Amino acid sequence: MKKFALLTCLAAVAMLMNSCKEKTGGVETASIGDYSPFTVGKFITYQLDSVVPVNFGAALETRTYEVKYLVDAAINDINNRPSFRIVRYIKKPGNVWQGDATFLATPTSQGLEFVENNLRYIKLRLPIRDGYTWLGNSYIDTYSLNSEVKYLADWDYMYDSVGVAATVGDYNLDDVIKVEQRDEIIGDPTDPLNLYYETNYGMEKYARGVGLVYRKFLHIEYQRPTGSVTGKFVDGTYGVTLTMIDHN
Repeated sequence: MKKFALLTCLAAVAMLMNSCKEKTGGVETASIGDYSPFTVGKFITYQLDSVVPVNFGAALETRTYEVKYLVDAAINDINNRPSFRIVRYIKKPGNVWQGDATFLATPTSQGLEFVENNLRYIKLRLPIRDGYTWLGNSYIDTYSLNSEVKYLADWDYMYDSVGVAATVGDYNLDDVIKVEQRDEIIGDPTDPLNLYYETNYGMEKYARGVGLVYRKFLHIEYQRPTGSVTGKFVDGTYGVTLTMIDHN
């Protein structure tokens, strides 16, 4: 009887632990490499929807291209850490692929660092579980007087919807993590008396065994017209949406 009671107690504890793990959305045994695998020759192709100001900032326009991110070589970064050089190729409608940018990905024991336009982001961080947060832009200078990216200050990245199924483009993916980065509006875009408003938004999705499958980023600054000065979207306004359309 005592043996049966002990087994029943252990089973109850195991069920409770599994239940707690499910409630927290924990995939704590997952590694960074599970959701961002890098091997030389690996590529992901995306549809790129780029938002840019036109007509001297009078309006915004969305331009669509295809881009391919290719893991070009295994190298060391400036701190002599193993990293991967990633070359981006772009194909405008009717054109051939042309290389137009280079990035650096550095998987670490605790996360994934990604350098783009000389800005170092912490894209992923352990442990991978719902609700876990970190300062993803902490390596970026956002406070000096000369900083052109002050809007990136204090972004709290957070895992949301860890290990769930998701549809991205034409792909039905079984195991995806979503990283919420920012969802901020400064000022009121609907108030004509508000002379300035700013929007900052960032979110990414990573699929197990594939990598980054979706990214949406938006930074908008708008100055309303005053007197003889016309309203315009401020220089530096831009948006990027990447949707995976192919990978190997």
